[in-house]
Amino acid sequence: MKITEYIKENILYLDGGMGTLLQAQGLKSGELPERWNITHPDVITGIHRDYFNAGSNIVNTNTFGANSLKFESNELELIIKSAIENAKKAREESETEHPKWVALDIGPTGRMLAPYGDFDFEDAVKTFAQTVKLGVKYGAELIVIETMNDSYETKAALLAAKENSDLPVFVSNAYSEDGKLMTGADPSAMVAMLEGMGADAIGVNCSLGPKALSGIVGEYLKYASIPVILKPNAGLPKSVDGKTVFDVLPPEFAEDVTELIKKGVRIAGGCCGTTPEYIGELVKKSGDVTVKPIEEKNITCVSSYTHAVVFDKKPVLIGERINPTGKKRFKEALKANDIDYILKEGIAQEEKGVDILDVNVGLPEIDEVKMLKTAVCELQAIIDLPLQIDTSDITAMETAMRRYNGKAMINSVNGKQESMDAVFPLVKKYGGLVVAL
Repeated sequence: MKITEYIKENILYLDGGMGTLLQAQGLKSGELPERWNITHPDVITGIHRDYFNAGSNIVNTNTFGANSLKFESNELELIIKSAIENAKKAREESETEHPKWVALDIGPTGRMLAPYGDFDFEDAVKTFAQTVKLGVKYGAELIVIETMNDSYETKAALLAAKENSDLPVFVSNAYSEDGKLMTGADPSAMVAMLEGMGADAIGVNCSLGPKALSGIVGEYLKYASIPVILKPNAGLPKSVDGKTVFDVLPPEFAEDVTELIKKGVRIAGGCCGTTPEYIGELVKKSGDVTVKPIEEKNITCVSSYTHAVVFDKKPVLIGERINPTGKKRFKEALKANDIDYILKEGIAQEEKGVDILDVNVGLPEIDEVKMLKTAVCELQAIIDLPLQIDTSDITAMETAMRRYNGKAMINSVNGKQESMDAVFPLVKKYGGLVVAL
């Protein structure tokens, strides 16, 4: 059975932590755990097998940090090949009968994307794509992108997964205690972007214990029309006699996660500090919970890298000063490549209280593709409003949508077949809300 079909009627159980279990087996500080797929395959297989036997439907391969920034291409390929073989061997050796899948696990690159760091968005996409292609080559059955704390890097990873495979993709993010990602996104922003891009399930992992994550999970359940994931830590870590231990024990963990399953969480497991015992307790505790239907929320929204703007109870104000029509000074700025002028117009409108910024840089005399991409990237580096990408140039539209950090508003499509054929596939791929003329 396909996992996307199974999930419609069933709770899907994930595995738990890997790092702490490897440390207990002798993984040294600073040693890369992904290499253990090759050097200690019996240990990795044994951990996966214990999770399957505890009731996990999905085990994540030991590839969290497996990317071309850390490993040369030959070693990276061998690591991913071995990781998938280890997980599949564990499945064959497991003693339980429930459905089981092997997921290619993808974590952050460890580099900060521009504008916060010097890692270019397209370089991030290429890095993730290399891992995805190897996962597909060696037989991964789904892709799990997890522990992402930057919305832009999350988008890069999801784009790489969608462009280089037809596997189901689950995405979960790591939130701080303020309920936001490190770079500012709240759950509404992540739901809007990830659901818009076609993720099969979304949610939260790592971060904190299940009780502390309940508010964030509630936001996901409020906005998402697709299955919601919860994979919390075993509470907070502390050092006892030189060892790292966590403050939420398996019975409490199982109780807390089960309460959130009752509220609608469909995919559940554990992250740092959790073990097969935690997953076993969770499966036992929540096994007879009636599955809550996944509801279509019918929410119309756009998002920036920090928040969503929902079209519902109040008028949504769109600032349209970044548009050359009838504006001589603005035309001069575009011809002179005066980005500062565009940014000042954006800031002025943000200060006036608009909800969304329209961005139109279409002039026959300039390279609109290059200018629109630059304007979008520069604006979202200093302004946290969602943007309306306003162009009739389809190449410029796609270039801007690809680089946009969120779910954009797209201005526009008309009823002509060629217009719909050009615009709608872009919206399906990158997410977006379309203005229809």
